[in-house]
Amino acid sequence: MSGTPAPAKAEASPAASASAAALAGTVPGLGATPGATPGALPTTPAAFTQALQQAMAPSVAASPVTASPAPAPTVASGSGAAIEKSTSVGKEPPATADGVDGSDVVQNAKKYLGIPYVWGGNNPKIGLDCSSFVQHTFRDLGVELPRVARQQAKEGTEVPSLAKAKPGDLIVTRGGGHIGIYLGDNKMIHAPRPGESVSIRKLFETDATIMTIRRIVPSATAGASEAKTPAAATASAATQQAELTAAAQRALFSTAVSGA
Repeated sequence: MSGTPAPAKAEASPAASASAAALAGTVPGLGATPGATPGALPTTPAAFTQALQQAMAPSVAASPVTASPAPAPTVASGSGAAIEKSTSVGKEPPATADGVDGSDVVQNAKKYLGIPYVWGGNNPKIGLDCSSFVQHTFRDLGVELPRVARQQAKEGTEVPSLAKAKPGDLIVTRGGGHIGIYLGDNKMIHAPRPGESVSIRKLFETDATIMTIRRIVPSATAGASEAKTPAAATASAATQQAELTAAAQRALFSTAVSGA
């Protein structure tokens, strides 16, 4: 019968067969090609590649590569950003050249009572906003502060809680959008909003809603304590001198009595 003769079956070259035989002895399962006789070697390049991939697959799967998790940063609740705790918490700011303290701040702030609130205002004769009121109060005392509340909120040292606030401290609220001066007794003086004037009000905010409390100058309590220290030292020295004088007088009296 006439017709096209069937193509001859491809046979592996002697070199390929030798390579397959060598790998079969070192790679487990290489001879277990589906459909092949157990222990038989693959006879074509495609079959050899398939057998090699199947033989190597279990060893690859058995050792997955895992990355070490990175340490999580410290994040403030609700902030979504890492923060660094201030190292100045609880420290008294350095004394000013003129010895200004919190009581001076309170006294000076009250002279602005009744000045109208003007957004962006920076002239006491026309009107002030919250941060310009604070700036003018401290400037009158020789202490310079930045112009806006968010910058003023970074000045001085941080007071850790409202319970530790002292008269003259700055109270920053509304996420840094508003600022006033603490008067003590849970009150603050501030320039509130358009249509109102610099005034005193009770604090309805708590530590949870106050952004920060800043101490710009030493508190009145600290200033009073420092002022009393030299006086106390003088009194102690006077007492010691009086005691020494009395002892000397007693000694003289005793000597006079004994010699009489």
